[in-house]
Amino acid sequence: MPTASTRVRRATRPRRPADGRPAQRRRTRKAIIDAATGFIVRGESPSVADVAQAADVSRRTIYMHFPTFEQLLIDATVGMLGQPAVDRSFEAADDVLARVEALARSTQRMSPEVERLGRMLIRLTVTSSHDGGAHGPRRGFRRVEWIETALSPLRRKITPQRFERLVSALAMVIGWEALIVQRDVRGLSAAEGEALSVWAAKALLDATLRETSRR
Repeated sequence: MPTASTRVRRATRPRRPADGRPAQRRRTRKAIIDAATGFIVRGESPSVADVAQAADVSRRTIYMHFPTFEQLLIDATVGMLGQPAVDRSFEAADDVLARVEALARSTQRMSPEVERLGRMLIRLTVTSSHDGGAHGPRRGFRRVEWIETALSPLRRKITPQRFERLVSALAMVIGWEALIVQRDVRGLSAAEGEALSVWAAKALLDATLRETSRR
């Protein structure tokens, strides 16, 4: 049982700020992500030891903040891709068709550097096994949010099932994967790829609207 003098010492001992440890964890996590980002910007493929040394932390510390090293690289890449967001002017249109077309065009207009990062993100997320049904999506959250926003005028006009199906279908023709198919599989130019994404997006939207009108 603590003595009276012990209780006095405890009472007068200076307390750490309430947010001291969380703040330190945020700083450490940021240092790790910044270190990984530096390698990615230089086009290098770092190891855990490389990032640990650059961030001045231990390998164990990295795994305390990230479940896998792959997840760290994904987070760093996503953070870099978060800077050049798409042109959200599509939200100003009232017509859902115009909104979807504007979004499809915007996601196709990216710099070579952003395209390189997108390819890296895909590589990081497809080279390991992942059961989406059991664990949910690993990326594409911003893309889904953009698509849902573009389709928002339809949300109360079609069933939730059709709405979700349309979001999933548009996610296949708008984004990194579509761009890579256009470039690598079909050899299309940027302009041709943009026109194809717009055509496919409109076709999916039109098919959904025609289904709804036949009810």
